Amino acid sequence: MPDALLLLLAVVANIAGLGWLALAMDVHWEQARGPVPATRGTVRLLRVLGVSGLAASLLLCLRVDHASMAALVWFMTLAGAALTIAFTATWRARWLGLLVAWVRPAG
Repeated sequence: MPDALLLLLAVVANIAGLGWLALAMDVHWEQARGPVPATRGTVRLLRVLGVSGLAASLLLCLRVDHASMAALVWFMTLAGAALTIAFTATWRARWLGLLVAWVRPAG
């Protein structure tokens, strides 16, 4: 697989991972999905998915480059993903709901 595609997948995994971690918090869940709180199981799953997304991103970066360069690239994509999630949560919080489209609304 081309290196550029692996790096793009690493960026997407970082954004999804940080998005899932954000949605595991009550405030961001309410912004994205409304006043019905997430269940404990959903919160636990979102945390696991978030950490898995970040780990997958790191592994993808390691696949492309040697460890010192991969760590630098991963950290830079992590910073960019954090900004992306922060801006999305600020201006278009409902868009984060796309990361949990599989969760049915309660009620």
